[in-house]
Amino acid sequence: MNIVNNIYSNQLIINLSILFYQTTGISNYAKNLFPYLKHLQPTLLTAERYPEFNYYSVPDNLTPAQGRKGHFNRLLWTQFQLPKIYKQLKSSLLFSPLPEAPLYSNCRFVVMFHDLIPLRFPKRFSPLTPYHRYYIPQVLQQAQHVICNSQATAKDIIDFYQIPDSKITPIPLAHDRTHFHHLNLSTSNYFLYIGRQDPYKNIQRLITAFAALPNCKDYELWLVGPSDSRYTPTLKAQVAELGVANQVKFLDYVPYGELPKIINEAIALVFPSLWEGFGLPVLEAMACGTPVITSNLSSLPEVAGDAAILINPYNTEEITEAMQVIATDLGLRSRLSSQGITHSQQFSWEKTGKATAEVLSRYL
Repeated sequence: MNIVNNIYSNQLIINLSILFYQTTGISNYAKNLFPYLKHLQPTLLTAERYPEFNYYSVPDNLTPAQGRKGHFNRLLWTQFQLPKIYKQLKSSLLFSPLPEAPLYSNCRFVVMFHDLIPLRFPKRFSPLTPYHRYYIPQVLQQAQHVICNSQATAKDIIDFYQIPDSKITPIPLAHDRTHFHHLNLSTSNYFLYIGRQDPYKNIQRLITAFAALPNCKDYELWLVGPSDSRYTPTLKAQVAELGVANQVKFLDYVPYGELPKIINEAIALVFPSLWEGFGLPVLEAMACGTPVITSNLSSLPEVAGDAAILINPYNTEEITEAMQVIATDLGLRSRLSSQGITHSQQFSWEKTGKATAEVLSRYL
């Protein structure tokens, strides 16, 4: 048998088949959450080894590291192999940190739903559109319960999929407090954005807003996130056209260990996304004591509270004004730094884990 530690019966199994070496939003959630579920004595379905847990080895080709092929492999594995593992381990509940589970099977499951962005901002020919339109609704309807990351996402699940409110529990995410914290470093001259370069992230308006700063030449804009052949060339062309090529830095993917320093030294994190299920960079920046400018839409006001400047992300003038006031008003910058640190302490993976365990316990 492909079972580690000679497990013959386990009520809860946790599907960690998506985990891989590079930290993404969903894998970050899963990695930080499952240690707080240990008292439920789960078996982890994982390609990695976790000696302190019961675990069952699964293929290592089911992750975003393999691109679309990995996604397709995981869906096939979920539908046809996962029910066999569920039966083999004599499980009574599957928990998945993303909205994927075997359909029309005898598996009982609870899933985590992160966002509806592929339906709010559909891309032509993207497989994520039919995935969200046809597969995910079936998963949510057949689930015992649905966990999500914000009240905004819960509303989307109700509005788009007609899932009853009683079947949904919003549980906020958190940040790694040992990693993201104030480092007492001197502030440098750059504004910071962290995230992908998809159009809904609103980087084009951010660049336009930055270029409109009265003393733009005194500052830089650092864009942290993986380059994307679909979008990065357009953004670089825009930067050149606006004459700010020397000030806008495309940093590509930055290793997790280097993020706290980059965040701490920024004038502010500017995160004008048009929609987010949660918005972890906002929370991580506040934990570092870095002022935050973010959108007044979706979950972002829930995450930021009153510890950030909220702007209309469709209004570039508002973004420019917010950046200008942060850059020039040292009192405001200090106040937002303190408020951000205090506000971020309301969020912890321990609280997220305990709330998740409480939901799972209801169905074990």
